[in-house]
Amino acid sequence: MNDLRVVLISLRARFLSTTITSGSVAVAVALLLTMLSLRSAGFEAFQRGSGTTHLLVSADSSPLVAVLNGVFYANAPSNPISWQKYNEIRSGFPYDWAIPTQQGDSFRGFPVCATAPEFFTKFQPAKGEPWQLQQGRFPEKNFEICLGSDAADGTNLKLGQLVHLTHGAGSEHGHEHAEYPFTVVGILQPTGSAHDRAVFTDLESSWILHAHDRREREGIETLTTAADLTEGDRKITGILLRLPTRVGSDGSAAIQQQFDALRRDTSIVVAQPAQQIDRLRGIVGNVDGIFIALGVAVFISSGISIMLALYNSMSERRRQIAVLRAIGLSRGRVQGMVIAEACFIGLAGGVTGIALSVIGGFAAAEALKSRIGLVVHPDLDPRSAAIVLAGAVILAALASVLPAVVAYRTSVADNLRPSA
Repeated sequence: MNDLRVVLISLRARFLSTTITSGSVAVAVALLLTMLSLRSAGFEAFQRGSGTTHLLVSADSSPLVAVLNGVFYANAPSNPISWQKYNEIRSGFPYDWAIPTQQGDSFRGFPVCATAPEFFTKFQPAKGEPWQLQQGRFPEKNFEICLGSDAADGTNLKLGQLVHLTHGAGSEHGHEHAEYPFTVVGILQPTGSAHDRAVFTDLESSWILHAHDRREREGIETLTTAADLTEGDRKITGILLRLPTRVGSDGSAAIQQQFDALRRDTSIVVAQPAQQIDRLRGIVGNVDGIFIALGVAVFISSGISIMLALYNSMSERRRQIAVLRAIGLSRGRVQGMVIAEACFIGLAGGVTGIALSVIGGFAAAEALKSRIGLVVHPDLDPRSAAIVLAGAVILAALASVLPAVVAYRTSVADNLRPSA
């Protein structure tokens, strides 16, 4: 009987203890790898989602909230901006483009973004990657919608179908705008950004919906048209701004100057999406470090579990070790078999942990997408997985040193004596 077979038989004989101990290793490995993969993938998704926007104007409470709501559709912005203010901002500087957006409605839980045609022709959801269509076309007339790829998958809508939008977003759903059916005219290619879960339409259609609600409250029962819109009905919740740049460059020397100029207007909030994402990286990075430290602590505790499991089993296995010694195995071979058992436990836990990290990464990505609109692709880095797996095996080997010493010192004569 070779040494490997003896090791496997020993592990099988202590199946429950082996399973629990390797499970603790798996949890530690999964936690570490999930945190490492989400850490890099999350910030890549944030950088990607801001697209080619230099500045974002909103009436939200802070620049960070403005970016989360206006770019990542975390919530509908709470305060509107008048159309007069939009025209004032647009004419105040020779922007490359100034694209208005309005949020506040939804369809089956997916946010609706009403915007101008320039959103599809000039704004890019990811730098160097303009919008592409899977099917159909972009909205061109009133009461047409175009679906992001995730919204299309989640609603199973097809071109030509009629839908009714709902007033409100998230858990604050209100009434359905049943008077105005919208036609699905396009489905977008995936962009890997929060825009994939949005439903897009034109501004005038959105204004008509809300003007109709206003007119109903005023006791006017006729169907609202564009001719019934007042200046007060023409409201937006955000403005995407891009300043002129040199060919081949994404930055502009005038960004800071214009940012400071807009900030003097206390009725609006101005954000630089790239700057706010870096700020968020700093905030989340501290919490992220805590979770990674927690994963390392669990990792070390799993090594202690291996040591205790093997050490406690030594008292039950003294006779087995004495028999192995009696049939010719040296002290070194018996010691090596104990270390091999620990390495098998570490290897089994590490492999299981890698599988759990893949599952956990996708579960966390789905939660981020549904809650704050962040589209994360938690790809497992093979190098990180290999390092953590090797670490699990090495830690298990180190944890087995004390039990191996006990096995090495086991007396053959004392443990082969007949029991009384």
